[in-house]
Amino acid sequence: MHTTHLLYLHGFRSSPRSFKAQRMHSLVQERHPRVDWNCPQLPPSPKEAMALIHDSIRDWPRERMAVVGSSLGGFYATCLAEDTGCRAVLLNPAVDPARDLAGYIGEQTAFHDPSQHFYFAPAFVDELRALQRGPVARPERYFAVIAKGDELLDWREMTARYPGIRLKLLEGSDHGLTDFDAHVEEILRFLQLA
Repeated sequence: MHTTHLLYLHGFRSSPRSFKAQRMHSLVQERHPRVDWNCPQLPPSPKEAMALIHDSIRDWPRERMAVVGSSLGGFYATCLAEDTGCRAVLLNPAVDPARDLAGYIGEQTAFHDPSQHFYFAPAFVDELRALQRGPVARPERYFAVIAKGDELLDWREMTARYPGIRLKLLEGSDHGLTDFDAHVEEILRFLQLA
């Protein structure tokens, strides 16, 4: 069954204006114009972010939707895929964001617009901890692109978190996957877009 609805979830301090989100959107529009695309600006509160995510897909057909998530968005995409059973593509997914983001409590700036600020509250670490899941129930529904050259997240932790899934492990690259175009065809094939 082909995917007719695609959700893209950006990472921490990122936005729908990220290179990967923009690239995915333009390819989906160009090649699969009937696919319903959504890439919301996620709030800093993980609890509010998950509420927004669930609200944005409320009327979507679970069997024909998929999610792509980058970094913290990959963590959220895992939560969503476990909740709905949908396909998920994970791009350098955050594995333990409660631990990793505990050092970012306070005022933050947005990557794509440094004039935009937001406050990352201590309670958000607890919200992330509450979202933590065990092993994925259906590994065949997941595909991850993980870079050994990721300067922010440990590729060994990422691969260990997702045993049995389809995995593309890159020898180099970086956290932002600046070589994203080299992997996008494989991602699109996995998504089985209508």
